[in-house]
Amino acid sequence: MTRRVVLLLLAVFALIGTAGQAQAAGYRYWSFWDRDGGTWVYATQGPSLARPSDGDVQGFRFAVSADSQDAARPRGTADFASICAKTPAKEGTKRVALVLDFGTASDAPSGETPPAARTACAQVSPDATTADALAAVADPLRYDNSALLCAIAGYPKAGCGEQVAEQDPTATPTRRPAAGDANDDDGPSVGLYAGIAVVAALAGAATWQARRRRNATD
Repeated sequence: MTRRVVLLLLAVFALIGTAGQAQAAGYRYWSFWDRDGGTWVYATQGPSLARPSDGDVQGFRFAVSADSQDAARPRGTADFASICAKTPAKEGTKRVALVLDFGTASDAPSGETPPAARTACAQVSPDATTADALAAVADPLRYDNSALLCAIAGYPKAGCGEQVAEQDPTATPTRRPAAGDANDDDGPSVGLYAGIAVVAALAGAATWQARRRRNATD
């Protein structure tokens, strides 16, 4: 195998490796959290199902995350006492402290600027859900057809859980492919297949050249 072929093979393998990394992706969405003491815990129910108790602190964070293990937590240390200090208790209601973290510029959709993070004290009926509490203090909210929370206080203006490249969170989002989609991002890329084909072709050429040399010296 010639030195030139070896270098070409190494270059192609390097391209295949980076192609795999380029496929790594996350989703741009609002994550939902419960405050347990001084720790944020990823919520086990969606805001339309969760029914917080009086005195609970819940948070929302907009970011690009691969999954719940990778999700960015709301920032800030404000507790219930400080968030609801100006909202006195009222019979027949409950108070829920909300932390709204609109994320960073790098997580924002193209052309949008995240509002400053803020807190709010929602005073709602005892049987109200987190979604009810959120609607009371951070309207307008936007949901998709699957009841996924897409926007809080109108942010972002468009999009909902779209997939984006992790190494470039500001890249143009792409829809999450449906099952059987020929462009399913969970599968190997076209570039990967092309790289494999090139490797195979180069390997075959190198083998043929080696055999030709051996035959010439016999």
